[in-house]
Amino acid sequence: MTTGKLNVQAENIFPIIKKFLYSDHDIFLRELVSNAVDATQKLKTLAAVGEYKEELGDTSIEILLNKDAKTLTIKDKGIGMSAEEVEKYINQIAFSGAEEFVKKYETQAATNPIIGHFGLGFYSSFMVANRVEMLTKSFKKEANGVKWTCEGSVDFDLTEYTEKTTRGTELTLYIAEDSIEFLEESKIQSLLEKYCKFLPVEIKFNDKVINNTSPAWTKKPADLKDEDYKSFYHELYPYSFEEPLFWIHLNVDYPFNLTGILYFPKVKDKLQLNKENKIKLYCNQVFVTDSVEGIVPDFLMLMHGVIDSPDIPLNVSRSYLQSDSNVKKISSYITRKVAERLEQLFKQDRKQFEEKWDDIKIFIQYGMLSDEKFYEKANKFALLKNTEGKYFTIEEYAEHIKPLQTNKDNKLVYIYTSNQEEQFSYIEASKERGYDILLFDSVVDSHYIGHLERKLENTSFVRVDSSTVDKLINADDSQPSKLSDEQKNFLKPLVEAIVPKEKFDVLFESMSEKDQPIVITQTEFMRRMKDMSALSGGGMNFGAMYEKFNLIVNTNHPLISKITLETDAIKQTNMLKQATDLAFLSQNLLKGKDLNDFIKRSLELIN
Repeated sequence: MTTGKLNVQAENIFPIIKKFLYSDHDIFLRELVSNAVDATQKLKTLAAVGEYKEELGDTSIEILLNKDAKTLTIKDKGIGMSAEEVEKYINQIAFSGAEEFVKKYETQAATNPIIGHFGLGFYSSFMVANRVEMLTKSFKKEANGVKWTCEGSVDFDLTEYTEKTTRGTELTLYIAEDSIEFLEESKIQSLLEKYCKFLPVEIKFNDKVINNTSPAWTKKPADLKDEDYKSFYHELYPYSFEEPLFWIHLNVDYPFNLTGILYFPKVKDKLQLNKENKIKLYCNQVFVTDSVEGIVPDFLMLMHGVIDSPDIPLNVSRSYLQSDSNVKKISSYITRKVAERLEQLFKQDRKQFEEKWDDIKIFIQYGMLSDEKFYEKANKFALLKNTEGKYFTIEEYAEHIKPLQTNKDNKLVYIYTSNQEEQFSYIEASKERGYDILLFDSVVDSHYIGHLERKLENTSFVRVDSSTVDKLINADDSQPSKLSDEQKNFLKPLVEAIVPKEKFDVLFESMSEKDQPIVITQTEFMRRMKDMSALSGGGMNFGAMYEKFNLIVNTNHPLISKITLETDAIKQTNMLKQATDLAFLSQNLLKGKDLNDFIKRSLELIN
């Protein structure tokens, strides 16, 4: 029998493990099972090269729970260890500068688990156990079994253990009173499903295999069918009832190692800003985290799936990730592969791509806004959709509207609507002029429009209700007015008296007789500033600052002429109020008492 002290430069290793890693102590099971997998994989490698000539037999790893004895056991049939190897790999902990370590990582311990990346994987067992017992036997025939025990101090016992007659390691944790949750089957089951679901060696718990040893991302794309990809998607997200739209299989081994599958989910009209649980990061099939900021470009966080790479530095600060050369290469590679896949889908089957556009447009727009290289590639397949439901590439649409929507300064004018129902009358008036109206109704469109305007030469975007229809294209065009300047001056104070001056500027324009008698518009600048304020949270009530409209009186409409000539002041005011309220109603601005008065007045007019 051998007794001794663990070779640790700082004797407070166990308090360090308990205190500074306690908030993430679930991770101990991942580390211990990963060690068992490593031992099994090493044995398989030796067998493959002929250094182990016996039958491998059953190589599964067993997780055994004994609630009465308060023990949790991880049992493998891997390479095992001799007494000398236990001395080397267990008793001499690869850990130095403990005090410096604590000082450096104390504030990060809760969010950045560090066990397993500082040579402490085995000792993570003491996060939940007050005593650990290890029975192990090397695969070498001449080796004897070994028993190692430690009770959470620097003291250990190491003895020969002849009762251990089979190769492998059996690690038993005597669970501490403050960690009895790890004696619950449901807790262990959930941890195994989280961390060990795709480990490459069979893991058994309650006599059932809990993992898929050959997940789809580890296979060649040529060996997989569409159904295989869909099936794996539901294996990753068992509570998702929708099918993914399409996917990208990543597989590169130079200048870095990366495999994985990224799925395009249906995003639709809501920007899914919750980025957790969307993309899962693995390292050699061991789950690491679902918080992949800094590794995956921000706009790609809307995707789902798996990436697996041994070349990504784990459990370090985000600033370190952002400056790491491998991470930058991986991020650029993923962006390029996504763009290439989208372009491929567009070219292969444009009709199908168009059918899926409404589900993926926010994702693509978000990418074009946030990544210049992605914009350059996406410019070829990004679509614009009009109110007729027709799709155009950006280049195609420019050619489509050039004949009728080029103004006197030779600038293309893109007319759009953000709400087809609320802006229906404005859309119809524009269509009567032969104009084409784009539909921009996603949550990022206010930013996207501004971005396109900066990118496209000699181009401007105007919302369909930002001006009267005659001035959407050429602001200087005007028809002769049927009202004289004297009549306008007479009518203007009457209109100003019935609308809030702080919200409305009263203007007179000579429009077509077919247009509405009174039209309410909001300039493109004011509307964009209002939308930007709303997206940023509307701090300091900036939204109210931009709540300013133009009330435009159509000087050529017969009703306006009739109102001007009316000699009964009360009747004149009622007619003007009715026409103004109709304009308010068209913009959803008539509410409360004003709406109630309008309804009463309307009923009186038809009685």
